[in-house]
Amino acid sequence: MASSNFIDHVRFCSRSGNGGPGSVHFRREKHVPKGGPDGGNGGRGGHIILRGNRQLWTLLHLRYKKHAIAEDGKPGEGGNRSGSEGKDIILEVPLGTIAKDAETGEKRVEILEEGQEIILTPGGRGGLGNDNFKNATNQTPHYAQPGEDGIEEWIILELKVLADVGLVGFPNAGKSTLLSVLSEAKPEIANYPFTTLVPNLGVVAYRDHKSFVMADIPGIIEGAAEGKGLGIRFLRHIERNSILLFMVPADADDIRKEYEILLKELTKYNPELLDKQRMLAVTKSDMLDDELMEEMKKEVPTELPSIFISSVAQKNLDPLKDMIWQSINT
Repeated sequence: MASSNFIDHVRFCSRSGNGGPGSVHFRREKHVPKGGPDGGNGGRGGHIILRGNRQLWTLLHLRYKKHAIAEDGKPGEGGNRSGSEGKDIILEVPLGTIAKDAETGEKRVEILEEGQEIILTPGGRGGLGNDNFKNATNQTPHYAQPGEDGIEEWIILELKVLADVGLVGFPNAGKSTLLSVLSEAKPEIANYPFTTLVPNLGVVAYRDHKSFVMADIPGIIEGAAEGKGLGIRFLRHIERNSILLFMVPADADDIRKEYEILLKELTKYNPELLDKQRMLAVTKSDMLDDELMEEMKKEVPTELPSIFISSVAQKNLDPLKDMIWQSINT
């Protein structure tokens, strides 16, 4: 996912179709001087529908779609013929997409499964034809229902990346390097802050043809929840991850303090993130000898599983995957 192609927020006008009016019509047949009412019903207006597609990773294809307009239903006809329904508009979206009302911010629908379809903006109901209103006291009704109007509303689509493991750390903590080594993902890697400007996803192969999805979330800094650095723009992607893997480099001044700052920023953004499973990886440990590593283990927080790894030297990467897999399946 190139940074220019990763779009996780779009706003558009969603307009469903009007329902078709019912028909006022009477039978006109030879030798039937008093044919009864036979006006058909109008067709339903088209819906605006969201459909989940696991092949999509971004909302880029909807970036320039400012309007989604469904077809109106057709009017009913004589002979009790119903009008055809308006054509639905189906918008394919990545898994993890949320639709909100642009005016109120209210969450409307959520797409989490492949092929899942949810009506976002329902079309107007078709009107009943006059055949529906005949009775013993009114055998020739000269009226029918108009179709219901469709709905026009502004919608915001937000994407929250779905992954089993989310990598959380300061810039240059080694998140992109780990993702590139464990998966086929090819994130941009460079020795300066905020190399990663968008979330990157990778599928990590595990034993016996099993796998799990790992997401590299752009670097957090102290004050991110208040909008510093990249701010909270990408913090919402962490909400979808089953496990949060905190990454602190071995050359950090204070491993525990860095971990606590990261945890604090996540908590300020959304306290519910504290309920997720957490583990800690101390990266770049290839620069440590055994004696120094034993000393540094005393600085590591004891309230969560931890491991010393090196992506470059591929040190302890299999034990890390074992830890992750065990956590996913507990």
